[in-house]
Amino acid sequence: MDNMTKNTAKNTMLLYMLTFAKMVFPLITLPYLTRVLTKDSYGVVTYVKSCMTYLHILVDFGFLYSAVKDIVNCNGDKLKIGIATGEVLVGRVLLGALSLVCAVILCFVIPILRDYFLFTMLSAVAVALTAFLLDYLFRGLEKMHVLTIIFVIMRGLTTALTFIFVKSDKDLLVIPILDIVGNIMAVIVSLCFLYRYKIKIKFPQLKNVFLRLKESAIYFISGIATTAFTALVTLLIGIFITDLTLIAYWGVSIQLINAVVSMYDPIMKGIHPQMVKHKNIKFIGKVLCLFMPIVLVGCLICFFFPETIITIIAGEKYIDAVPIFRGLIPVMLLSFPSMLMGWPSLGAINKEKQVTFSTITSALFQIIVLGIFILFDIFTMTAVIILRSVTEFVLMAIRGYFVLKYKNAFKEGQ
Repeated sequence: MDNMTKNTAKNTMLLYMLTFAKMVFPLITLPYLTRVLTKDSYGVVTYVKSCMTYLHILVDFGFLYSAVKDIVNCNGDKLKIGIATGEVLVGRVLLGALSLVCAVILCFVIPILRDYFLFTMLSAVAVALTAFLLDYLFRGLEKMHVLTIIFVIMRGLTTALTFIFVKSDKDLLVIPILDIVGNIMAVIVSLCFLYRYKIKIKFPQLKNVFLRLKESAIYFISGIATTAFTALVTLLIGIFITDLTLIAYWGVSIQLINAVVSMYDPIMKGIHPQMVKHKNIKFIGKVLCLFMPIVLVGCLICFFFPETIITIIAGEKYIDAVPIFRGLIPVMLLSFPSMLMGWPSLGAINKEKQVTFSTITSALFQIIVLGIFILFDIFTMTAVIILRSVTEFVLMAIRGYFVLKYKNAFKEGQ
């Protein structure tokens, strides 16, 4: 096994543990929350978290790709790394403050958020605190074990406290408060690791921060467009359907789908630094051949046994969510190749504009069709589910076209 494959395997394994902390711990709490909360209250939790996804994208602003790439290119120079980290940190703090302003505006615009104002704002504070996390730094340094340690401990603690303190609808506010506590602890631990690696953050001039934001904007645009695929649908369901029970069914289904798709993310992030260095197109082919059969088997299990999965995860009272869950299974199948041909492939050969174009084009396709649904009063759950799968196919097709078009920019490795 060559060094590229070994490093990728190690990083991917650690990123899978990180994903477990970020996604599976919330999935562990899902069966508990669906049982102790009413469907309406769980619908609120789902809806607010969906809205917070947009704020999280704003705070991150694409730095998990742009800053990682810059830190990799620093080639271990701690002075340059400190400068880059300082610019990103200040930029994210400014964006964190902006995210709180956006949360207030959303509360005035969307009735569900207005009715649960305090819950929404506490959730927004939890998101804003992520501005202080240095995840991009540790990814760029390929110190994935640091991120894994931080998030496994903190998310594990948050999950345990959820079982202890959340007992009914009256404890709804405890959920974002625990997120705040967990994020504060994660920031403290990440700063301790920063000190351990003897990296000193250099706080920059404001003009350099804005230049950094400008450079990362293309990644942000791509990220916000990607978020439109799922979060926008949830947002519109809350506006045009306003049925909290239906939102709860959608929330359970999409959380299960996202939990599976999130398992792809460590592979993509594990591949990304190595692809930036080596640009090996054959390596991408190997990844596809290795993982697509596994993805297909998982999709078949979900298709033939959805009742069992929903009952185990969410409980019998959510059995009506089965048609929604089953209808979203094609998203699980198509997401892996579409993600793989994005930043790990095209991004590695400096085709960021093409990645962003593919994301924005498919997102616009979805938005236009959603607009047609609203205009002609056919905004139904069935129509939305079909559109979500078609949109993912459009994204995959566009990225596949660009990979073929620029195949000569890749290197032919072993």
